[in-house]
Amino acid sequence: MKLQNNLKALRAARKMTQADLATAVGVTRKTINTIENRVFVPSTVLALRIAQVLELPVEEIFELTEQD
Repeated sequence: MKLQNNLKALRAARKMTQADLATAVGVTRKTINTIENRVFVPSTVLALRIAQVLELPVEEIFELTEQD
């Protein structure tokens, strides 16, 4: 299984920069960048915090898919 995400599009739709989101959830801008580029898989706590800040269910941001 692989974790996919729509974080970049959802963040941009709210006119938030990576730095804005990072500050809101308590991580660095680079952490948000690596999540958006699927280099880093966030912890459950971080994924839930991102969902809170974006005011979305976590399932709308992150999705498990079959690995290629």
